[in-house]
Amino acid sequence: MKIIIPVKRVLDPYTQARVNKQTQQVDLSNAKMAMNPFCEIAVEEALTLKEGGAATETIAVSIGTDKTVDTLRTALAMGVDRAIFIKTDSELDLQPLHVGKILANIIQREEAQLIIMGKQAVDNDNNQTGQILSGLLNYSLGTFISKFDLSSDSNSVEVSREIDSGIETRKLNLPAIVTVDLRLNEPRYASLPNIMKARSKPLETIELSSLGIDTSPRIKVVSVEESGTKDRASKQISSAEELFTELNQMGVL
Repeated sequence: MKIIIPVKRVLDPYTQARVNKQTQQVDLSNAKMAMNPFCEIAVEEALTLKEGGAATETIAVSIGTDKTVDTLRTALAMGVDRAIFIKTDSELDLQPLHVGKILANIIQREEAQLIIMGKQAVDNDNNQTGQILSGLLNYSLGTFISKFDLSSDSNSVEVSREIDSGIETRKLNLPAIVTVDLRLNEPRYASLPNIMKARSKPLETIELSSLGIDTSPRIKVVSVEESGTKDRASKQISSAEELFTELNQMGVL
């Protein structure tokens, strides 16, 4: 069974995002970048399945400019078998529908039976690509999963997904797409030997233009503003009565 893990290069979640007021976009110049945290969890789950003998091959896929290769190298250093890099123009702003179409093309070409991906990317927080991809491919879908169990015959998976009212358990027939949540696992660190090995692992580059996919934008970003975290304040309270008084003074109650 082949497993494909889409991964995304994002602004390091532990750094403060800055907005370029001229371009009305997040300023990524000289910014520290990293693999999307949810994608790291997806990579870890795929590697666990491979180490348990349930998968024959793990493939990381990422879309972006040349610098995106660093993210794929990170996945390879964690233990992924090979990587596919979809190279785009530096000015291209891909939206979830575009990403879904690109991934669908690669998944069909590779004939992958299981796609494990993050539930969302921490830059745009769209939480759409997995659902769009399921619709395009007509694959089973499990979202926000916090537990994953592959059947003994590798024909289905049982997933637990977090919903507003609790935990929902579903059985999905393969081929399937699952989007992972934070509580599924703890991603491993890439060891130095694996980082060295990653340099020799296969990394295929595909020009986006060769896929014949329409990437014209469906959504227009009107403006981007920095959050007002500097203006926020906190206060420690000692009782429910004090909390009630504070909320009442704020006009919440």
